[in-house]
Amino acid sequence: MATVRRGQAPLNLDLPNNNATQDYPPISALFLIYFDIKAGYTIGWKRSLPRVELEGVVEYKSLPSGLHTVKEDLIYFVHDDYAGLSAFVNAPAAEESRNARMIAVGIMVPLSYGRLGRSWKHADALKEMASELVKDPAQTEVLEEFWEEHKGQGTTPNNETESLIDTPTSVKFKAIRTSPGKPKSHNRNRSASDGAALLPSGQHLAPYHPAWSLPSLLDKFGPLIFPIHRAALLRKRILITAHAPVQETCNFVYDISVLSNIPLAVSDLLASDAPPQRLRPLFSIGVHDIPLLEEDLRAAKAAAATPGSSISDQRDEPGCGWIACTTDSILAMKSSLYDVLITMPPQHSENASEKVWPKVESPQGVEMRATQRDLRRYTALRWGLSRQISPPGSPIARRGSLAEEASRLATSSSNTTVNHAPNLDIPDTDDIIEPQSWASLAYSGFMWWASAGEQRVHSEEESDADAALLYDLTLSPSTLQTLRPRSQSTVSLSGRSKEDSSAKQEMAIIAYFHRHTTQILTTLSDIVDATDSDDERENDMQPLRSTPNSPTEDENGPAVYITSTDMARIGLDIWSPTDHLFVEEVSKEYFGRKAHIEGRNVDVCGIRIC
Repeated sequence: MATVRRGQAPLNLDLPNNNATQDYPPISALFLIYFDIKAGYTIGWKRSLPRVELEGVVEYKSLPSGLHTVKEDLIYFVHDDYAGLSAFVNAPAAEESRNARMIAVGIMVPLSYGRLGRSWKHADALKEMASELVKDPAQTEVLEEFWEEHKGQGTTPNNETESLIDTPTSVKFKAIRTSPGKPKSHNRNRSASDGAALLPSGQHLAPYHPAWSLPSLLDKFGPLIFPIHRAALLRKRILITAHAPVQETCNFVYDISVLSNIPLAVSDLLASDAPPQRLRPLFSIGVHDIPLLEEDLRAAKAAAATPGSSISDQRDEPGCGWIACTTDSILAMKSSLYDVLITMPPQHSENASEKVWPKVESPQGVEMRATQRDLRRYTALRWGLSRQISPPGSPIARRGSLAEEASRLATSSSNTTVNHAPNLDIPDTDDIIEPQSWASLAYSGFMWWASAGEQRVHSEEESDADAALLYDLTLSPSTLQTLRPRSQSTVSLSGRSKEDSSAKQEMAIIAYFHRHTTQILTTLSDIVDATDSDDERENDMQPLRSTPNSPTEDENGPAVYITSTDMARIGLDIWSPTDHLFVEEVSKEYFGRKAHIEGRNVDVCGIRIC
């Protein structure tokens, strides 16, 4: 088994017993914040363990800009070694209070319990206390009782208490080989974590767990989720700007961080100085967090200036990327502080006649789009999650029928809305998808003219690869609905059935992205191994390696050469320059190797057309 690296939790993790009262994480602080018309947001009541900082922190982190426009909200944030959660309530009041009374009741818990310290388990109680205290903030007896019941003892828990969903772990492995032939002599484990096993039988997802928003994440971002996932894998600094309420956006921060985990099954394939196994989530941030982001930028520059330097063994290292959300538009103007800016559409756009997608762009304002391959992959994922996935032992032919139908839907959805599949409406995606390149168009036309059969083989191979990522992720009949966001206003969180609370659809989404990550890294690892061991290939490439201004070796070994066939095995777009650049960056960051991408060309009678 691979040694445990930074940002990694051990394998022997257990889910807490949902029936035990001690399942609730102990809190390190409890506070009440109210809005004073003269002093602004003020801490009206607080209790905390020693050395837990509250003043000048929680009143800003708990109440981001724009909350005055909503009636209630849940806000997640982090500060130092603690995760915070506050329940906000806005109620009518007398004229002397400007006709509104706004309060928030919040907690802080140790981050040792996971990305959010499992703070969501206290969400229901916080909302109830806030609803009572907004009527009379002076009645703080309920806060005293809650503090005495749930306050911590100042001890740090073991990682074993961390939720399985929070951890890049692998409880049950399903092997997905990326290349034919016998395993290599090092006998590395080429398995992908089975997300369906992240919640063993009898265990349920807590009502306010952020992972419930995963179907909504796919619905809101569509094919854009794949370039965002790739940016997260590269541990970029990702900033999401949105309007209040912020609960869903905070959930999306959590989801993207989880989806971009590096599964333990492939951790031993990576270089020792590879990025952390998970992207650091900062959740809700504001203008008061600008010094924190500036410090992270300095750490990133220092790490870039000293490549190969050892990084301290911390859970989430400064300078190694992050993802956060904000309602302060001024942060979007600080373009040096982030690598990717995601602008969420306003709430009212949900009622628009045409789908309004989020905008994903670089700090220079260059829009990032999904590839043609992403669109086909997204359609296959949607189709696979909307029906019963093949159970163990079922014929492979069923995978083929799923793949063929998904491929057909993807082809028809590139320009129009899909209406011939029930509950699988994919709005127009022209604005968020890279246009087909001239080389791709020429190749498609040439293949149709030269060999329609060969073109069909390529399409079937791609569809089979997509179906393999979904294979054996069994969903219950209750999840065979459209991939539609679960509205907390229309679905009672406390009234979910036991079958629904098992979150099999959400676990399938996590497993799918972890398998896709495994596919990328194991294929690149195979190529690196082949480069190191194939003397004949190395000799054949020797003249090319002497080309000036094109260094092909570094201290970690020779450069790797990636063909269009390799790109297809990785699961990326063979025609897209952005996917080529992504592979180059992954090769450098995770394997310490320079990569050369050999794109596909169209030759007719020995003459290159494009």
